[in-house]
Amino acid sequence: MVQQCNTFFRAGFRAGIQPPEIHQIWQCLHQIADPELPALSITDLGMIRAVTPLQNGWRVTFTPTYSGCPATEYLINAIQETLAQAGFTPVYIEISLTPAWTTDWMNADAKQRLRESGIAPPQGLACEKTADVEPITCPCCGSHETEKISEFGSTACKALYRCQQCLEPFDYFKCI
Repeated sequence: MVQQCNTFFRAGFRAGIQPPEIHQIWQCLHQIADPELPALSITDLGMIRAVTPLQNGWRVTFTPTYSGCPATEYLINAIQETLAQAGFTPVYIEISLTPAWTTDWMNADAKQRLRESGIAPPQGLACEKTADVEPITCPCCGSHETEKISEFGSTACKALYRCQQCLEPFDYFKCI
């Protein structure tokens, strides 16, 4: 059930004004960790596309990392529970698959935290530079002397690499 914004909110958006709760909601959403990448929040990954006030409640526009992501239902429930605990109800989750999620939506801090947790972050713009063109940097020692072991790592969005310098295996978060 989608409800229309009331006249006050529509006029405020035209003027570039947002209710102060929007910032609070974003802060709450930033506390929700991705279950496959607990070092990152769903906002770090760019999975939250918008927070919109409705006449009665809030709409959160959510884009999963891919349409078949097994964590989608878990994350929808986490969004609703987190916002309800903070007093933001009702919450309507709008799943948006267009445009499709891309690693380009990850913020720089998220990529750094991936590296610190032993996962090589995506390099270059999705579809522009890939591991086939540019060597993947080892998150452990920083070497560019790496080799792909498997197209798939611990999850479908990662590939398994090994550093030829420090000999450590590591996941590379593929450009999507």
